[in-house]
Amino acid sequence: MQDIGEFKFESVNKLFEKSFKDNWDRPALSNYKGITLPYREVAARIAKLHVAFRECGLLRGDKVAICARNQANWGVVFLATLTYGAVAVPILHEFKPGNIHYLVNNSDAKVLFVDEAIWENLLESEMPKLYAAVQINTFQLLCTREPVIRYARQHFNELFGKAYPNEFTPDNVDYYEDSPEELAIINYTSGTSGFSKGVMIPYRALSSNIQFAKIAEPMLGNESKVVSMLPSAHMYGLMFELLFEMTIGAHVHFLTRVPSPKIIMQAFAEIHPNIIIAVPLIIEKIYKQKLKPIIDKNKIFFKIPVIDKMVQKRFLDELEKTFGGEFEEVILGGAAFNPEVENFFHKIGFRYTVGYGMTEGAPIFAYAHWNKAKVGSCGKAAPWNQVKIDSPDPRNIAGEIMIKGPNVFLGYYKNDEATADSFTADGWFRTGDMGIIDDEGYIFIHGRSKCMILGPSGQNIYPEELEAVINNVTYVVDSLVIEDDGKLVSIIYPDYHQGEIDGMNSSQLEAKLTSYLPEINKLLPNYAQIKRLEFLPEDFERTPKKSIKRYLYQRTNA
Repeated sequence: MQDIGEFKFESVNKLFEKSFKDNWDRPALSNYKGITLPYREVAARIAKLHVAFRECGLLRGDKVAICARNQANWGVVFLATLTYGAVAVPILHEFKPGNIHYLVNNSDAKVLFVDEAIWENLLESEMPKLYAAVQINTFQLLCTREPVIRYARQHFNELFGKAYPNEFTPDNVDYYEDSPEELAIINYTSGTSGFSKGVMIPYRALSSNIQFAKIAEPMLGNESKVVSMLPSAHMYGLMFELLFEMTIGAHVHFLTRVPSPKIIMQAFAEIHPNIIIAVPLIIEKIYKQKLKPIIDKNKIFFKIPVIDKMVQKRFLDELEKTFGGEFEEVILGGAAFNPEVENFFHKIGFRYTVGYGMTEGAPIFAYAHWNKAKVGSCGKAAPWNQVKIDSPDPRNIAGEIMIKGPNVFLGYYKNDEATADSFTADGWFRTGDMGIIDDEGYIFIHGRSKCMILGPSGQNIYPEELEAVINNVTYVVDSLVIEDDGKLVSIIYPDYHQGEIDGMNSSQLEAKLTSYLPEINKLLPNYAQIKRLEFLPEDFERTPKKSIKRYLYQRTNA
């Protein structure tokens, strides 16, 4: 990565303003298989919402919550909130009604934009501080306690006409100018090891991430296409599938339905995205369902160098075609990448890289372009950020990964105790992740410090490393290693459907998997032996990033 000098803040809203003016007639936001909004239409909808915000008495710094599936109007509302000077509060639509009530109240949101299907399960009485709830698809008013808001909605177009009596043009686009330490977003974590906390993200963190993306992917511009398949309410998808794209004039295609592998691959084949932002689970499924069976059946041929090279090329060609064929790289984040799968993709030369970040980094902390990445690593510190390992020997002994830089958040909303616990006295953010760093600055993550299990002789056992071995076993969909009464237990969600196809009922499949335990343990250290397997009849509870909600499966050990 080139020498980039010191971080210089750029107003995020002014970047949006310039992009909208420069790309007025270009496509901006599409619902896959649905409407496409050009930049001029997005700008007009933003302007209408700004008029409505003013008429309703919404002030700069007030909170606006958004709880809906990915769609073009999600992007419109989010951009309208920031460019007005209000604080956006994206809420994952997968949350239960009780969680949504709590987050709306906890964030002090005055307006809630929501899918009608979600609203049907919410109670207005449970959100007493809310000024209004608005249907996000149509901007219809769902409820309000304020007559001025009802009047504004009834005269929506009339008020817009008075504000802009002539044709709405690029000259009318004039957005609020933000400052570095100003609060832009309260983003609630999805929580793999605990419950949601409101991460306060300042504009400097957004500016730094946007500038990083321009450095990392300089080939992207206003003719680029992106498929948005991650939840927009999560910082990873929000930043790199929407906000960055809106500053360069790119075209974002939202998958408005549940992004199953079938829908994702269909969208890739039709849209041919120029960059792909994904979680490891997506390509791990492709590997396990489509590639691994072929590899297992033809192992003898892969030992012949000439044939092995030919097969690798065939796999690579097929994979690139599956992902649309025009992508610069696939950037994976949000969870650990299975080592066996990673080694295979590296071997065949697939253009992927694994980054590292979290909501508290808005989101990026580390990255390396695919042709500079190291297997098992999540890259080097992102521009303008520093990384250090809290360990007496950071290159060999895992310690907590700590970060400093403009990407780091302000703290947790209304949670001074959690904020204080997350920072050292000299201002380093404690990520809770354990890892090492090599001589070239590449970071290797071992696991979450909260998940770490202390072995019988004081060894640090990282469940994620054991799970990567177990997940390679045939008929294992996913697994979780926990400590129970001083012993290591693996909870497994088996592929019952495939077992049935292969002539086994659930009991027979579980017995077959149990018979594999000695072979599994041969691949694990002596101090990290799995004592027994347990089986789940259905998939684990997961976050929207598809990570397992670990805290739900932990057991109290005396």
